[in-house]
Formats: sequence, C-alpha cells, structure tokens
Amino acid sequence: MVRTPLRLYMAMSVDGYIAGPDDRPGQELGRDGGRLFNWLDDRMSEGINGQVYAEASATGAVISGRRTFELAKRWHGDHHDGVPINVLTHRIDPADEPPGSAKFYTDVDACAADARAAAGDRPVLVHGAGAAQALLAAGQLDELELHLVPVLLGAGRRLFEPTGLGHIELELVRRLEGRNATHLRYLVHREEQQP
Repeated sequence: MVRTPLRLYMAMSVDGYIAGPDDRPGQELGRDGGRLFNWLDDRMSEGINGQVYAEASATGAVISGRRTFELAKRWHGDHHDGVPINVLTHRIDPADEPPGSAKFYTDVDACAADARAAAGDRPVLVHGAGAAQALLAAGQLDELELHLVPVLLGAGRRLFEPTGLGHIELELVRRLEGRNATHLRYLVHREEQQP
C-alpha cells in the first residue's frame, strides 16, 4: 500500500535561501525575499506556473512549522478550501486556540499521521524549513517540490541548514520550466533499516 505523500512546497533562490535577510512580522519574506514568489503572478494561468499552483491548492491537508504559521498570520485559519492545518511547534499554550482548521502538534509522527489520514488520496502540503527538517529527521517527508528561482539572494533563511541527518539521496522525478521558476520534484530515498 502506497502512503499518502508529504510533499514540501518551497520557493528557493539558487543559493539556497527561502527568505531574504531579516524576515519578521511586517517583512515576512525578508529583504528582497518577495522575488522568490514572482512566479505566482502566473498562478491563474494555463501555463506551467498555473499547473504547479493548482496542484498545491488541491492538496488534502497542510503541515506547517510554527514560525511559518505565525509569519503567514495563521492564514486566518484557512490555507485553502478549509483543509486541516497541522502546525508543528515545540510548545503548546493551552490558552492559544488556533483559528479555523488549525491544530498544534508537538509530536512529529502524530502530526504526519493525522495529516495523511485527513488528506486521503491527495498529497499533504508541507510549509516551512523547520517543519521540513523535523519531518525529514522522522522519516516522514516523502517529496520535495522546489520552485527554483534564478536569483542569488546572498543571505537570509536557508531551507536546509546542517541537520546532522547525514547523507540523503533524492531522485528527480519531474522538472517543469515556468516563467521565473524551474519546478523540481524529488523523491526522498531512505536507507532501509538493517535488522
């Protein structure tokens, strides 16, 4: 039985940055980080960028890191079409009630299992470097959909800082050329556990 894929969707500069320097509330993408999302100008087109955006919008659940969730203003409780939003966080404040379909998780495996169950036969959209790294470390991240943007930001927030996870093989399974972005989909290959 094939499990529902957890797929990271992330726009990234050629030098590996997913946000410019000084990303914070009010400057959520950092300085010059908005350049990473110019390809979304075509999100309603019938071209490649529209196709990729439609695929992301057809996912059955979302997993986000807490930082991404907060910088995105919690998506006002609805990322797209009311799908569940599972937010990975280090701590849960019982007084902090997330909006809409959002729910906080401290357990990576439980977060992934609930997202897969909610998504059914549709992929789960993953947002945020912290969430991606936690899911990868737990053996839960299945695919990377990287929107590679032809720019060098020079500084900012990287997708993958040194993780201590060692060598991980990726298999390129799709490459689409859109305006302002090359969309690359990779499968994550894990070494089989030895008995």
